[in-house]
Amino acid sequence: MPTKYRGAKDEVRALDTFIKLARAMNSMHANLARHVAEDGDITMSQFGVLEALLHLGPLSQGDICHKLLLSGSNITTVIDNLEKRGFVTRTRRPGDRRVVEVDLTDSGRKLIGRLFPAHARRITNLLSALTAKEQDQLGALCRTLGKSIVEPV
Repeated sequence: MPTKYRGAKDEVRALDTFIKLARAMNSMHANLARHVAEDGDITMSQFGVLEALLHLGPLSQGDICHKLLLSGSNITTVIDNLEKRGFVTRTRRPGDRRVVEVDLTDSGRKLIGRLFPAHARRITNLLSALTAKEQDQLGALCRTLGKSIVEPV
Protein backbone atom coordinates (compact mmCIF):
# COMPACT_ATOMS: atom_id res chain seq x y z
CA MET A 1 0.00 0.00 0.00
CA PRO A 2 1.68 3.20 -1.12
CA THR A 3 1.61 6.42 0.83
CA LYS A 4 -1.33 8.77 0.32
CA TYR A 5 0.99 11.70 0.92
CA ARG A 6 1.19 14.06 -2.05
CA GLY A 7 4.43 15.91 -1.51
CA ALA A 8 7.71 16.20 -3.33
CA LYS A 9 8.62 13.25 -5.55
CA ASP A 10 11.62 12.27 -3.41
CA GLU A 11 9.48 12.36 -0.25
CA VAL A 12 6.77 10.16 -1.80
CA ARG A 13 9.42 7.67 -3.01
CA ALA A 14 11.10 7.59 0.41
CA LEU A 15 7.78 7.13 2.22
CA ASP A 16 6.69 4.37 -0.18
CA THR A 17 10.02 2.60 0.30
CA PHE A 18 9.82 2.95 4.08
CA ILE A 19 6.28 1.53 4.12
CA LYS A 20 7.36 -1.48 2.04
CA LEU A 21 10.41 -2.09 4.22
CA ALA A 22 8.41 -1.77 7.45
CA ARG A 23 5.58 -4.00 6.24
CA ALA A 24 7.99 -6.69 5.07
CA MET A 25 9.87 -6.64 8.37
CA ASN A 26 6.66 -6.58 10.43
CA SER A 27 5.29 -9.56 8.49
CA MET A 28 8.49 -11.55 8.99
CA HIS A 29 8.70 -10.60 12.67
CA ALA A 30 5.08 -11.61 13.33
CA ASN A 31 5.63 -14.97 11.65
CA LEU A 32 8.82 -15.66 13.60
CA ALA A 33 7.36 -14.41 16.90
CA ARG A 34 4.37 -16.74 16.57
CA HIS A 35 6.64 -19.76 16.10
CA VAL A 36 9.00 -18.77 18.93
CA ALA A 37 6.02 -18.32 21.27
CA GLU A 38 4.46 -21.65 20.22
CA ASP A 39 7.70 -23.66 20.24
CA GLY A 40 9.45 -22.13 23.25
CA ASP A 41 6.87 -20.10 25.18
CA ILE A 42 9.16 -17.05 25.01
CA THR A 43 9.06 -13.63 23.38
CA MET A 44 11.22 -12.49 20.50
CA SER A 45 13.20 -10.26 22.87
CA GLN A 46 13.84 -13.24 25.13
CA PHE A 47 14.80 -15.30 22.10
CA GLY A 48 17.21 -12.56 21.01
CA VAL A 49 18.95 -12.56 24.40
CA LEU A 50 19.28 -16.34 24.43
CA GLU A 51 20.54 -16.39 20.83
CA ALA A 52 23.14 -13.69 21.53
CA LEU A 53 24.40 -15.59 24.57
CA LEU A 54 24.49 -18.86 22.61
CA HIS A 55 26.60 -17.42 19.81
CA LEU A 56 28.66 -14.81 21.67
CA GLY A 57 29.01 -16.26 25.16
CA PRO A 58 28.43 -14.32 28.39
CA LEU A 59 27.65 -10.64 27.82
CA SER A 60 27.07 -7.62 30.01
CA GLN A 61 23.53 -6.27 30.09
CA GLY A 62 24.84 -3.15 28.35
CA ASP A 63 26.34 -5.21 25.53
CA ILE A 64 23.04 -7.05 25.14
CA CYS A 65 21.23 -3.68 24.90
CA HIS A 66 23.54 -2.56 22.10
CA LYS A 67 23.40 -5.91 20.29
CA LEU A 68 19.59 -6.11 20.32
CA LEU A 69 18.89 -2.35 20.08
CA LEU A 70 16.77 -2.43 23.24
CA SER A 71 16.61 0.07 26.07
CA GLY A 72 18.21 -0.65 29.43
CA SER A 73 14.87 -0.86 31.23
CA ASN A 74 13.46 -3.17 28.58
CA ILE A 75 16.44 -5.51 28.68
CA THR A 76 16.30 -5.61 32.48
CA THR A 77 12.71 -6.84 32.33
CA VAL A 78 13.53 -9.38 29.61
CA ILE A 79 16.47 -10.75 31.59
CA ASP A 80 14.44 -10.72 34.84
CA ASN A 81 11.89 -12.97 33.17
CA LEU A 82 14.52 -15.28 31.69
CA GLU A 83 16.22 -15.52 35.08
CA LYS A 84 12.91 -16.36 36.84
CA ARG A 85 12.43 -19.23 34.42
CA GLY A 86 15.97 -20.50 35.01
CA PHE A 87 17.31 -19.79 31.52
CA VAL A 88 20.02 -17.26 32.46
CA THR A 89 22.12 -16.23 35.43
CA ARG A 90 23.47 -12.82 36.37
CA THR A 91 26.74 -12.19 38.12
CA ARG A 92 28.72 -9.05 38.91
CA ARG A 93 31.89 -8.79 36.88
CA PRO A 94 34.95 -9.32 39.07
CA GLY A 95 37.01 -6.15 39.12
CA ASP A 96 34.08 -3.96 38.11
CA ARG A 97 31.00 -4.74 40.16
CA ARG A 98 29.00 -2.11 38.26
CA VAL A 99 28.85 -4.50 35.29
CA VAL A 100 26.31 -7.33 35.37
CA GLU A 101 27.26 -10.35 33.23
CA VAL A 102 24.50 -12.55 31.84
CA ASP A 103 25.09 -16.18 30.89
CA LEU A 104 23.02 -19.17 29.82
CA THR A 105 22.12 -21.90 32.27
CA ASP A 106 22.04 -25.49 31.09
CA SER A 107 18.26 -25.27 30.58
CA GLY A 108 18.64 -21.98 28.68
CA ARG A 109 21.31 -23.51 26.45
CA LYS A 110 19.07 -26.53 25.85
CA LEU A 111 16.08 -24.33 24.96
CA ILE A 112 17.89 -22.05 22.51
CA GLY A 113 19.80 -25.03 21.09
CA ARG A 114 16.44 -26.63 20.30
CA LEU A 115 14.77 -23.46 18.97
CA PHE A 116 17.52 -21.87 16.90
CA PRO A 117 17.84 -24.43 14.07
CA ALA A 118 14.10 -24.22 13.30
CA HIS A 119 14.27 -20.42 13.53
CA ALA A 120 17.13 -20.31 11.03
CA ARG A 121 15.17 -22.58 8.67
CA ARG A 122 12.10 -20.32 8.95
CA ILE A 123 14.14 -17.23 8.09
CA THR A 124 15.68 -19.10 5.15
CA ASN A 125 12.22 -20.09 3.95
CA LEU A 126 10.82 -16.58 4.35
CA LEU A 127 13.69 -15.05 2.42
CA SER A 128 13.51 -17.70 -0.31
CA ALA A 129 11.07 -15.35 -2.08
CA LEU A 130 14.29 -13.59 -3.12
CA THR A 131 17.13 -15.12 -5.11
CA ALA A 132 20.52 -15.48 -3.45
CA LYS A 133 21.70 -12.43 -5.42
CA GLU A 134 18.66 -10.41 -4.32
CA GLN A 135 19.27 -11.42 -0.69
CA ASP A 136 22.88 -10.22 -1.01
CA GLN A 137 21.70 -6.95 -2.56
CA LEU A 138 19.07 -6.43 0.13
CA GLY A 139 21.65 -7.12 2.83
CA ALA A 140 24.06 -4.61 1.31
CA LEU A 141 21.33 -1.98 0.96
CA CYS A 142 20.19 -2.46 4.56
CA ARG A 143 23.78 -2.18 5.79
CA THR A 144 24.29 1.04 3.82
CA LEU A 145 21.04 2.47 5.15
CA GLY A 146 21.80 1.44 8.74
CA LYS A 147 25.30 2.91 8.67
CA SER A 148 24.00 6.18 7.27
CA ILE A 149 21.90 6.83 10.35
CA VAL A 150 24.15 8.76 12.71
CA GLU A 151 21.81 9.18 15.68
CA PRO A 152 22.28 6.58 18.37
CA VAL A 153 19.39 4.19 18.90
